[in-house]
Amino acid sequence: MIHSDLIRRLPASMKLAAALAVVLLVTAACGGGSSSGGGDTAGAAGLEGKTVNFVGYGKDNPWGAYFNGVFVPKLESQGVKVVDLTTMDPGTAVTNFNQAISNKPDLIVAALLDTSSTVVPIKKAKQAGIPVLVFDGRPDPSVDADVMQVLSDSEALGTAAAQNLVEGLKAQGRNSGNLIAITGTKSGFAAQDRMKGFDAELAKTPEYKVVDIQDGNWDPTLSGKIATQLFAKYGCSGIQGAYGMADYQALPIVAAAKQAGCPVGGKTGLVVTGSNCFKVGIDAIKAGTLYGTATEDPGTIAEQTADYVIRYFNQQNPPAKELVKEERVTAENVAQFAEQCSKA
Repeated sequence: MIHSDLIRRLPASMKLAAALAVVLLVTAACGGGSSSGGGDTAGAAGLEGKTVNFVGYGKDNPWGAYFNGVFVPKLESQGVKVVDLTTMDPGTAVTNFNQAISNKPDLIVAALLDTSSTVVPIKKAKQAGIPVLVFDGRPDPSVDADVMQVLSDSEALGTAAAQNLVEGLKAQGRNSGNLIAITGTKSGFAAQDRMKGFDAELAKTPEYKVVDIQDGNWDPTLSGKIATQLFAKYGCSGIQGAYGMADYQALPIVAAAKQAGCPVGGKTGLVVTGSNCFKVGIDAIKAGTLYGTATEDPGTIAEQTADYVIRYFNQQNPPAKELVKEERVTAENVAQFAEQCSKA
């Protein structure tokens, strides 16, 4: 620092400059300079004024609706502006992703309905210097390192579904059986990874085989129509087990089976499993019409995804990837997960 005696010996014309130098040095030492403002903004008040463009699942999807209802308010309560660009149409999602890039937000948070078609937008976002956080299903391997991720353990969910069906069929004394699966959007890795886990687990018991797989696009109405067509095609005797990739897809399968005159549950009826646990699924397990489900409830992953965004903006350096722990649910442990799975 400049000593006070030296300042007194300076000509008057230089005293002001010396005093200013002292002020600047003190200010810099205390961190009050404008160059450190960005770091402070990303600290305790790091979320205030930040903008997130949310290219998530549309609210017409029940899982998406609940996720959005948790995720968006949690960020907005912290001062984040969330721009809603949600949809359940893969083509529109790409358009919305490109719109998000044009908006130049602080962060894009996206669910990838179609992993292949979102490769180019992800690359564009990287070139534009806009960070991207993907949730639920993983991105294409070619851009895996270009995004942050909070992922459902989709393979574990598929494994749980296969275990539910095999366990349920064996409990009925069936040594073999034909299975159907109505999936979420097949072009997304969330659905593909679940089928990977499902198929790998079923490979251990080849006497239970999948005879038909259809894309239900995470849509309960479409899933019900598909199920009706499958029961018309195979008849009650041609299908012993069914996997609806979400509870809200599994329950339409139950309804379609009953409409076709097929018994459901019990000692001889169709064994059905869901996933993405919902209150309707928990109630159906208690009633005996749904053999089981798995977690991956929208509230839990919404909380974790919002928490990730908060940590990111507060410069807490969250890991590049986080995995949400999933659990298998049947009548044996339904009470343990009833509260967690009954928020939607």
